Amino acid sequence: MTRSADSMPTPGEANAVRLLVVEDHPLFRDALVGVIAAAFPNAEVFQATSIDGALDILASKGSVDIILLDLSMPGTTSLLGAFRVRAAAPKSALVIVSAYDSTRIVGYAMALGISGYIPKSTPKTELVQSIRAILAGEVHFPKRFHENVVTRSASGEIQDLLRQLSRLTSQQLRVLDMICRGLQNKHIAYELDISVTTVKVHVTEILRKLGVRSRTNAIIKVARLDLTRSEHNEPAAARASGRAMQS
Repeated sequence: MTRSADSMPTPGEANAVRLLVVEDHPLFRDALVGVIAAAFPNAEVFQATSIDGALDILASKGSVDIILLDLSMPGTTSLLGAFRVRAAAPKSALVIVSAYDSTRIVGYAMALGISGYIPKSTPKTELVQSIRAILAGEVHFPKRFHENVVTRSASGEIQDLLRQLSRLTSQQLRVLDMICRGLQNKHIAYELDISVTTVKVHVTEILRKLGVRSRTNAIIKVARLDLTRSEHNEPAAARASGRAMQS
């Protein structure tokens, strides 16, 4: 069954599979949830339309078995949003479901330690098979990405950046995301309901842990994770994803 974020399972569903779908596009989100509900009738499915919404659900509802996350979420910088979710739910199987399927993007996503990468163009029968495999503990990627080139595509520079990001607290990661969106300290303080002084402390620590001297340098460094910006195939892939949910 599909539940809203504020609903709770009945005692008989205590051992049901718990999934979190993080997707801002309503048509694809509804289609994905529909496929899951049909294939896993006893599953508990939470839905979020943003990274912060996903983190709120994880904080309030506890761990889930699998997280299906769109790579191109608004209000975040590509892999930085996925990194925040990965850090918040290290025991959950994180699966990227994306309109982008270039080897470079898949390779970089793999550096996060994800459990799978499913293109949105995947037919629904194959999608269900992929989710079943991941729930069984497998790491699942499309066959065309199984060669070593994928593993090598995440450069040492990106690996180093991810290691640096792992030193940040969840609040610092959120502040960093806001910095990358161009928010100034007073706006960040307002959004997080904290003082400007506290924001400045977070910013100082972020710069120190990233090994940079300024906010601008931090933005430039984190922009390396914005893998989707250089891709131009999303419109076609998105159209294909709509067809896939109908096949």
